[in-house]
Amino acid sequence: MKTLQNTNPALLLIDIQQGFNDISYWGGERNNPDAEINARKLLDHWRTSGLPIFHIQHCSVNPNSLLAEGNPGNTHKEIVKPLPGEPVIKKSVNSSFIGTDLQQRLDAAGIDTVVIVGLTTEHCVSTTARMAGNFGYNTFVVADATAAFNKKGINGEHYSAETIHLTSLAQLNGEFATVLNTEEVLNTLKKNDNFL
Repeated sequence: MKTLQNTNPALLLIDIQQGFNDISYWGGERNNPDAEINARKLLDHWRTSGLPIFHIQHCSVNPNSLLAEGNPGNTHKEIVKPLPGEPVIKKSVNSSFIGTDLQQRLDAAGIDTVVIVGLTTEHCVSTTARMAGNFGYNTFVVADATAAFNKKGINGEHYSAETIHLTSLAQLNGEFATVLNTEEVLNTLKKNDNFL
């Protein structure tokens, strides 16, 4: 298992936007209501430690989407609102790497490790983590700082948000990424700080 020990990881905050507050729009059920709180805990540590931060913002090309630019739902949630000078990378597909300069920014800064939080586990978090892993980055996904929505199966089955979340993480863990929780990440990074 990969570790965050002795790394200088970038925090990728994916699509933590107002539009995801409308749970009915996304399927009627969401798990992990504390995901944003945990993302903020990590963001606070990154800011205090001077570690690299990238805010990812989904800008849907569908003008009727809650996440389309110009719609109120496109804005970041206040709890993780970018500070002046913190990079905001806009995307229009599930991957934070497609149609953006994220990879170039990471490589230019010599960053080889990413920690991913945000929304949603089954879509943009998963797709970004898969690509990050395939690009060779040491990739970590924070289970309790991500969340999913329920889904309808191809035969009309109901899959709960928690089931979608857990199975999405299970598919990532050990293959594309290492899945940790917020406290595991913070405890490791605090140990790193003590060696500086």
